Amino acid sequence: MKITLICVGSIKENYLKDAINEYKKRLTKYCELNIIELEDKAIGKDLEKVKKQEGEEIIKKIPNNSYVIACDEHGLMLNSVDFANKIDEIYSYKTNNITFIIGGSLGISKEVLEKCDYKLSFSKMTFLHQFARVFLLEQIYRSFKILHNETYHK
Repeated sequence: MKITLICVGSIKENYLKDAINEYKKRLTKYCELNIIELEDKAIGKDLEKVKKQEGEEIIKKIPNNSYVIACDEHGLMLNSVDFANKIDEIYSYKTNNITFIIGGSLGISKEVLEKCDYKLSFSKMTFLHQFARVFLLEQIYRSFKILHNETYHK
């Protein structure tokens, strides 16, 4: 199983880097994890142009034969068990590769969203996109623990 995260923007805060590294380490037991960080573009007057440029970079990095999930505020909200079941369904019936996309502060371009197989929302609340990476990795880890009937999820 392979999971790719394509993320716009880098993580600068050490506490977030520590959390990300911890979940990367934990996930090695369950999958091959690849995190691709793309540079966020300088925000100018034309926000849509910036978002489109970021989107073009994202599309170039999507692996072939991958089920693509966008982390998007307009996506579906799942609880942890349903998310685990979604991952299991993808691996069982579709492909061994899942790619998650976390956009930059402007969101994800419509061109990228059109290429996605699924749109996932964490919450109706707004979070820094740097937090989204930690949230997502934790939920992926939790999913594997659920799917393997291992203690962690309560």
